[in-house]
Amino acid sequence: MTSRTTDILLTATAPAVWGSTYIVTTELLPANYPLTVALLRALPAGLLLLAIVRHLPERAWWGRILLLGALNFSVLWAMLFLAAYRLPGGVAATITSVQPLFVVFLASVFLGSPVRALSVVAAVVGIGGVALLVLTPNAALDALGIAAAIAAAVSMAFGTVLSRRWQPPVSALTFTAWQLTAGGLLLLPVALLLEPPLPALTLHNWIGFGWLGLVGAALTYIVWFRGVARLEPSTVAPLAFLSPVTAVILGWALLGQALSTWQVLGILVVIASIWLSQHAQRGAQAPKVRTAPAGAR
Repeated sequence: MTSRTTDILLTATAPAVWGSTYIVTTELLPANYPLTVALLRALPAGLLLLAIVRHLPERAWWGRILLLGALNFSVLWAMLFLAAYRLPGGVAATITSVQPLFVVFLASVFLGSPVRALSVVAAVVGIGGVALLVLTPNAALDALGIAAAIAAAVSMAFGTVLSRRWQPPVSALTFTAWQLTAGGLLLLPVALLLEPPLPALTLHNWIGFGWLGLVGAALTYIVWFRGVARLEPSTVAPLAFLSPVTAVILGWALLGQALSTWQVLGILVVIASIWLSQHAQRGAQAPKVRTAPAGAR
């Protein structure tokens, strides 16, 4: 197995685990606390990793880390939760699945990556696969929810590309610690202002928060940012299609939800789109990463 294949498979585990977020949130966490849940998913995990690495970013990196924390965590998670509350899950998932398509064009602007027709086709096929997987005929639309879903897709796309462009001379563990902490700190005043305090937490609640924070945030984002640093954004971004696949499979396996023929077809289409996106990038030279000079660390 080549090093590139290993990097792709390892990076793919992150969105596969993120697919468990829906079932954990609905089955183990208090209802109707989206911002607080996002805050408690990001900040404790970030502070824990920060305590492990014991390394703060130098002043020249503060602005970039705050922006990346906002894009990859604060804005992304806030918009995802808002979309989930305003739209049926299938509509929200289908709209946010346009993220890999945005990445193809953003990588061209910020990294100088060529726009490959096959990458665009793969992204469109993946969106169609997600639609088959989660979209229902009676799905209702809501203008604010649609705007939030699009904002989430744009935020994740910018976060992925800029995380590739701005690579500080530190490990993926340290980079993740900085971004999670920044994202959590940005969410803190918003959650305190807009949501009431949490009720007394049960054992199930603690288990849910532990999973989302330690595994769904800390561990998976170390793996994700490692992949972003090693692979082209147009290779990494389509792996996010695995998230709705995992969500549907877990709903079938653990909650007894029906798995229709169309959904099975959607899973196959999504897998085909991911393979197609990797084929489009195979043999392509990775774009040059623009980093700050040594004195600006």
